[in-house]
Amino acid sequence: MSKPLPNASDFLPGPVLLLGAPGVGKGTQAKLLMEEFNIPQISTGDLLREHRNNNTSLGRMAGDLMSQGKFVPDDLVNEMVAERLAERDTEHGYILDGFPRTLNQAEWLDTKLVAYMLPVVAVCINVEQDVLLKRITGRRISKAGAIYNIYTSPPKVEGICDIDGTPLEQRADDTEAVFHERMKAFHAKTSAVIEYYRSHGGRFAEVDGDRPVEEVTKGIRAALLELRHHPES
Repeated sequence: MSKPLPNASDFLPGPVLLLGAPGVGKGTQAKLLMEEFNIPQISTGDLLREHRNNNTSLGRMAGDLMSQGKFVPDDLVNEMVAERLAERDTEHGYILDGFPRTLNQAEWLDTKLVAYMLPVVAVCINVEQDVLLKRITGRRISKAGAIYNIYTSPPKVEGICDIDGTPLEQRADDTEAVFHERMKAFHAKTSAVIEYYRSHGGRFAEVDGDRPVEEVTKGIRAALLELRHHPES
């Protein structure tokens, strides 16, 4: 008979990686997990901006490469992440955002965390591509920041915000062409990372993201609890 899962108050989430295609809701779910477990979100995009703004040696090197249209190499990104993981607020866990993006980064992270009490576990949020397409291309935003979707949550009057009566706009990157390019990039960069964690027993789970936000959160939370109490984790 399996043991009952512990309550969140008795649970140490450790390092958590949320995976999923553009538009599945990783950002929303990360915020909810951060609030529940009081752990930080570590974003490589934020780290890059912080290092560049502070004019650190790492930031200058990354800035020079980016200004030439080149990718920031794994070694440089890894070094930024290593510095961030040394800070005290990561002691009980953290949500990884945008890292690891490559197989090399995933392998480096496991090496880095060999002395840590818990390894990284990955949860992939799955949503069918046609649903994601409607989520993104159907999104409309008012000047005040209200968000609608012409397919799932349209305004009362087409093209007009219910709150202030101003015209709704579609963001430039919410087009079908951009969506397909982002999906190509996602599959090219992330498929190896997904398979890496899938192949390591007890460190990977999938949840259905085509449900209300709170139900997806419950699914992720249950997956984390199960992974952390898996005999191989």
